[in-house]
Amino acid sequence: MKKFLKLFVAFTAIGSLVSCDATVDDESLPAPVDASKIDISVTADATNLVTMKNNTPGTIAYWEYKDAAGNLMGTSNLTEAKVMFPFKGTYDVFFTAYSKGGAVPAEPVSITLENTNESYFAAPEWEMLSKKVEGKTWVVDMSSPIGWAGLDYPYNPSGSDAWSWLPTYAEASWAMPDKNWGEMTFDLDGAYNVSVTQTALNDDTQTTKTGTFSFDIAKHKMKFNGGVEMLYGGDYHPDCSDWTTLNVIELTETSMRLAVIRDQSRTGEGKCQIVFHFKPKE
Repeated sequence: MKKFLKLFVAFTAIGSLVSCDATVDDESLPAPVDASKIDISVTADATNLVTMKNNTPGTIAYWEYKDAAGNLMGTSNLTEAKVMFPFKGTYDVFFTAYSKGGAVPAEPVSITLENTNESYFAAPEWEMLSKKVEGKTWVVDMSSPIGWAGLDYPYNPSGSDAWSWLPTYAEASWAMPDKNWGEMTFDLDGAYNVSVTQTALNDDTQTTKTGTFSFDIAKHKMKFNGGVEMLYGGDYHPDCSDWTTLNVIELTETSMRLAVIRDQSRTGEGKCQIVFHFKPKE
């Protein structure tokens, strides 16, 4: 009798599950933003500071801005982005509105600046980096070409990850072959111009790419645009996913150290900065 009752309860439970009506989740996403409803403004003041503002309700902004030659100067996802365009010329600002319904681009906005803001380049770092309009070429300094550092180095010395090891080549000759790894040239001749000639790892084949860069002196950050990557030596490219977003570790007239983040180490090591050392080309 007890066995019969257990079977009856089991079959009853199964039956109740089978007899339940299926519920279909047919909730659909909202419609994309109507392109005609996109409301943005792009204005410039007398110093060439350009303000890009998204006034479209319920959207997330994405901005791209390019010079007259189509070179990408930078991007932003701020609702109100303020960017200095110090050089005279015509620029195109592209906006995309993101919402739950998807991405909707707006018509690009062109803005023409009549004068170059020379005072913007008064900081000595611009002269150190590029000699301004004249241009300056850097090569890998093989006396101490590479080092490693924690993510707090060097601007947060009290942080928990502020270690560094910047050896001489004699101390770490295993790090890379001693050869000409190419060169990297910066100039401010009408735009933030950068050119990188990279030597291959296993032979002397060289590839040159040109593009633009941005340099945030206060934040010690540099960014390459247009498909250009930082000059480097050795077999380190697979260890980093991003060779265009750079930390400026050191910049003087005779020495520059730029770092990328090792975020996909092939040997299982933790995240850190790989610091490459450059000197002016003689």
